[in-house]
Order: sequence, then structure tokens, then C-alpha cells
Amino acid sequence: MSIITLTTDYGLKDHFVGALKGKILSEYAEAVIVDISHDIDNFNTAEASYIIDAAYKSFPKGTVHLIGVDSERNKENQHIAIQWNDHYFVCADNGILGMLTQKIVPQKMVAVNIHDRLPVDATDLDVFVTVASHIAKGGLLNVIGREIQSIKQVTELKPVIAADKNSIKGYVIYIDHFGNVVVNITKQLFLEVAKGRAYEIALNEKIKQNDRSNIKNIWPKYSDIAVSDKFPIKNYEGQKLAIFNEAGYLEIAIFRSNPASVGSASSLLGLNYRDTITIRFQ
Repeated sequence: MSIITLTTDYGLKDHFVGALKGKILSEYAEAVIVDISHDIDNFNTAEASYIIDAAYKSFPKGTVHLIGVDSERNKENQHIAIQWNDHYFVCADNGILGMLTQKIVPQKMVAVNIHDRLPVDATDLDVFVTVASHIAKGGLLNVIGREIQSIKQVTELKPVIAADKNSIKGYVIYIDHFGNVVVNITKQLFLEVAKGRAYEIALNEKIKQNDRSNIKNIWPKYSDIAVSDKFPIKNYEGQKLAIFNEAGYLEIAIFRSNPASVGSASSLLGLNYRDTITIRFQ
């Protein structure tokens, strides 16, 4: 069984996703195609990076992950394929894989160079389909590209540790279906800097807030906010909280809040993509 996952910003209204799957099956009929997401914000490489990082580990080793976000080949972005943690990733070299490669050194990386072997009207996604199918069939990376030693990193949204190690400034990189806000501060980074110190999380520095609005605890899971046995869990609905989510990133949420009827962490706390979240240590 060869699995090819798809992550794109195509949405589901148009024909693009269906056509992409058809091209894969025409190239490799035995492929098992799995959708990760087709609702990435248009050209949002940081969001795509987070989604891939959160999802890839749920798949068997050897899975090929095709990422169709900002995929056009141009003078700044070449097409690449990498082997990383025994998975394969095919995308444009636009920083999407930077979040992964900060954690583990890639096993192999190539710049795709098969474009002149394809029909003159081949699209960028045709290239990705050819490469992904080749890898899924057991083909070697050297056949479809020349080896490279580095790829682009997304630097604009990296968390910043203060020189005195008394704070970490992170940025909102994703807002999920529930309106929960994901911040690019990982649990590992938090533990390395915190070293057991007390802390508080200051939300949205664009809006002047008093210290009482800060979050002073990161819970293991959402319902842990219900700290008192005297009150039912329902009494805690609507309170803001923080956890480290399953992907290991800081997440700000409103406990059991329905975004459609009441609001969410994003709408109620005024948090949007790229907004600043700061953890201050005492």
C-alpha cells in the first residue's frame, strides 16, 4: 500500500481537487489518496506548515505528502522533494517545510529537475503528481532531482526569546474550526525557557489589556479548567484557557464555546493570524 496525502489551498468548490486525484490515479492506479486539508488560506505557507507538522506523524512511514500551496515554480521558488523522518514531502521551496526541518535533519533533499521531461503544457501540479507517484512506487529521489543541502526557512513568524530569558514572544499561525488559536510556541521550547518558573500569557498586544486578562496556567487538557469539585463542568463554559495541543503547540481556547452562536477565542479575544502572544516568566 502506497499512501499519498494532499494538502492544498484549492477549497472544494472548484474542480481542482478532483482533477488532482484523477491525475494521481492515472499515473499510479494503486495509490491510496488521503485528504489532509484543502482549506489552507490562500498562499499561507505558515498555516500549511503547521497543518503538515500536526498531521504527518499519524501516517505510516513511507507516506508521500503532496503540498499544493504557493506551488508555482519561479525564479525564487524551485520545486523540491525531501525525505524526512522516513516520510516524503513534495512541494515548492517556499518555507513550508521549515517548521519540520528545524526539529530533525532531513535524510535527503533534492531540487526537482524533470520539468523538461514533461509535456510543454504541464502544470506545477503535474510535476508534483509525477514526483509523488514516482516516490510512492518506490523510486529514488536522485532520479527526479539533484541533491541539495538546504531549503528555505520561514523566519518572519519564528518565536523570539528575550535576551534575559524572561519572555517568549510567539505569533498566531493558525485558527481552527472551533476558533481556537494556535501559537508557534512549542511545549518543548516553553519547558526549555521556563525551567519551572511561574508564568503568565499576555494576549494580543495590539489591544491594551490589564493583567487580569492574562492566562496564568496551561492545562494538560481542556476540561482540566474545571478545578473545583463543588461546581459542574458546565459552570466553566465560556472561560478562556491555554493548553499544548496534540501537535505540541500552545493553543488559546474558550472552553466549550460555539463559534457560530457565542463566539470563539479568535472572535471574543480579538486574535487573528500573525497577532502576538507573549509568555512572561517570573
